[in-house]
Amino acid sequence: MAQRPLPVLPAFPDTARVALADTQMRRNLARATTTIRAKRANVVGEMPDWEALRTAGAVIKADVMRHLDRYLLQLEASVTRAGGQVHWARDAAEANAIITELVRATGADRVVKVKSLTTDEIGLNETLRHNGITAIETDLAELIIQLAGEKSSHILVPAIHKNRSEIRDLFRRTIAQGDAGRSLTDEPKELAAAARRYLREQFLSAQVAVSGANFAVAETGTVAVVESEGNGRMCLTLPQTLITVMGIEKIIPTFRDFDVFLQLLPRSSTGERMNPYTSLWTGVTPGDGPQTFHLILLDNGRTNVLADTVGRQTLHCIRCSACLNICPVYARTGGHAYSSVYPGPIGAILTPQLLGLERAKTLPYASSLCGACYEVCPVKINIPNVLLHLRGEVASRAGSLDPEAVAMRQLANIFAQPQRYERAQRWARRGQRLVVRDGTINRLPGMLAGWTRARDLSPMPSQTFREWWRQRQPRRTEDS
Repeated sequence: MAQRPLPVLPAFPDTARVALADTQMRRNLARATTTIRAKRANVVGEMPDWEALRTAGAVIKADVMRHLDRYLLQLEASVTRAGGQVHWARDAAEANAIITELVRATGADRVVKVKSLTTDEIGLNETLRHNGITAIETDLAELIIQLAGEKSSHILVPAIHKNRSEIRDLFRRTIAQGDAGRSLTDEPKELAAAARRYLREQFLSAQVAVSGANFAVAETGTVAVVESEGNGRMCLTLPQTLITVMGIEKIIPTFRDFDVFLQLLPRSSTGERMNPYTSLWTGVTPGDGPQTFHLILLDNGRTNVLADTVGRQTLHCIRCSACLNICPVYARTGGHAYSSVYPGPIGAILTPQLLGLERAKTLPYASSLCGACYEVCPVKINIPNVLLHLRGEVASRAGSLDPEAVAMRQLANIFAQPQRYERAQRWARRGQRLVVRDGTINRLPGMLAGWTRARDLSPMPSQTFREWWRQRQPRRTEDS
């Protein structure tokens, strides 16, 4: 199966402008992120060794990146030894082709899915549909998005942009029609019960399940999925065939490393001390759970990220979404403005590296560089540093005729010589007369107008410091 051309994402300023006009979405988002932030702060505040845990998580992930080739081979051997089968996929097309053939081999025309960003990344549901196979999302938020025909807007809470009334109306149109739909209210218990009735039938009849993976242990071949609803547990135990799609960066070296990450992840993501459901499985156990297990190790641009000594820390991400919940840009634009499976600050650095900067060159600028994302990241990814690094890459690739690059070269030339710099100051002092109004520059012409849309500038003073200093020199000499 040929790899489809990778998309060029819409410019973030354009998509953000559309999102900012959706006041209902912004209200929904503000309410949800505020709640999650408060819960996280409470449970993190209980941990006297939180910073030590963050450091430990960062060290473990850095070790994995440094020795990823060795850990991948160790994981393959461990999974195979435990009765599983390992498949390697260079890109989305290879991964989708492998999964499609595995499902076809079972004779099934339907799969149930555990929430998985990785399968969203490769567009698995669309590929299966084109091949006559129905993929059913079983996570409540993912089900809502699927029924609505929309894309996820949050790593942890895909339907964060929707409120209860919108979900009720959606369920009435889809899974709760007739008398059940007419009596359905927007009470959370009733909405959850409607989803449960629909999904229970899917769980009990499914032959194949597809999951992602939060972690996989190189030492033992153990794979882990953490979740809050129990839908994952149903998918991971009832079907006879389980297919897990995992980005190659999700490895942890030893089983003991769970001690670190199962403290970091739930507190940073859902604001809980532990996840309600933590499912671990190692290969196949005769007579218990799926009798066929396939693990697909997905690259899809990750080795390119690994080659970048600054950007590779992006692969440390454990998908907790803490950076989204704290980000002032995400809080106002929502996830759809990023045009990617991975929104928010982590998406602003991960997506351009996976797709290629030329396809997502505006995303590294989707940040105020306030640094809040770095402060809350459980594995200490320095997101602002990577953002600046990627911005530098965008600028260096812009070409010699790019207006910004031309302007910066001219400024560098001016700043290189004091005489040129002072001459430019004198010209600017004369030229500013055209734009100074009431002692302020509040509107610049042409491409510079962007600076003054949200800020006023002070005009150049009538005398520079150097001019003032030179005037004082003779007087000081006489006094001495």
